[in-house]
Amino acid sequence: MTPTVPRTEVPLADRIAGSLVGAAVGDALGGPVEGYAPEQIAERHGGRVRGVVGPWNGGAWRTARPIAPYHKGDGHVTDDTLMTHALVRVYATVRDHLDAYAVAEHLVPDLMGVPRWIPELEAEAIPLQRIFLAEKWLVARLHYGHVDPREAGTGNIVNCGAAMYMAPVGLVNAADPRAAYAEALDVAGAHQSSYGREAAGVFAAAVAAACVPGAGPGSVVDACLGLAKDGTRAAIEAVAEVAVRHRDFETALAPLRAAVAPFDTVGPDYRAPSLGARRPSRLHAIEELPVALGMLLVGEGDYRRTVLGSVNYGRDCDSIATMSGAIVGALHGEAAVPAEWAKQVAEASRLDLRGPAAALTEAAGEVFARDVRRRRAHEAAVAALTGAAAGTETAR
Repeated sequence: MTPTVPRTEVPLADRIAGSLVGAAVGDALGGPVEGYAPEQIAERHGGRVRGVVGPWNGGAWRTARPIAPYHKGDGHVTDDTLMTHALVRVYATVRDHLDAYAVAEHLVPDLMGVPRWIPELEAEAIPLQRIFLAEKWLVARLHYGHVDPREAGTGNIVNCGAAMYMAPVGLVNAADPRAAYAEALDVAGAHQSSYGREAAGVFAAAVAAACVPGAGPGSVVDACLGLAKDGTRAAIEAVAEVAVRHRDFETALAPLRAAVAPFDTVGPDYRAPSLGARRPSRLHAIEELPVALGMLLVGEGDYRRTVLGSVNYGRDCDSIATMSGAIVGALHGEAAVPAEWAKQVAEASRLDLRGPAAALTEAAGEVFARDVRRRRAHEAAVAALTGAAAGTETAR
């Protein structure tokens, strides 16, 4: 009988690097085809996108509408990655769990006061000059409006703006999806409401679930279904039911869109949203997260298959690929992300993609140690209250 070879567990530091690098690469691959339908993407590129591609309008990107003046393509990351790295910096500063007040006290000043290299602008600028209106909302409400951070997200358009950068929350709560979900809901309260906020919690939970030893695409989706509420849960369930029937993203593109369409408020024309688009609802869901999880199942956790499926889906595909790339990277570590893509994106974007991972790993280690001390103090308190010996199971 052939002896069983024990599985080598992926270290947390590698999972963090894989998740953050995987998210950035997915973002860069999806950026140049964002907003288009799969058929348009195939026509523009002579087939499906299989790697880094140039701007949709070629050399006319500076003036072509509706993208101008952003250089989307050629390996440039978008606002998804800029916001993710900004949240990492908050963790590196606070070195503890975050809440909506941390967004007001640290994230907003970072967005509006510290110049950074913005790849799509090919210039150094404050991030506020690049992020879109749903993210500028943070500055308007928290800095200028002095709104309670826990309620600031109310009134913003309901989209994936908060969810797209929640991977760090999942990584700081690695292997604890429920804690990641709760923390992301608190953090995202400053940015989003309704199903946009819910998606932020569920995406963070997905990343945390991917860090559980022995996890796979199925267990990640199961963890999401165990936590998601209302339309978000229904959308994930509908998409997952379809996704498990496919192993090739080519055959899955139309079925996944059909499965999520009843829950999506944007409508069939991504660039001409419906009248009810992005409004609060308990019945609806953002499109990006269910599709990212669907592509995770279709791609069976393989980075290329999962992320390329996300990219070629079109519509808000940079955010879909950001999410699916973060989950696969957390599952398998940085080796899962094609090295040539990571190199292209880092060089083109002029960003250190591994630096944020190192900073988050260090901060997460301190958070984990603090969590252990808190948990032991609580156990001791409960033991004293119940008369049980510390370190033993308390009375039920």
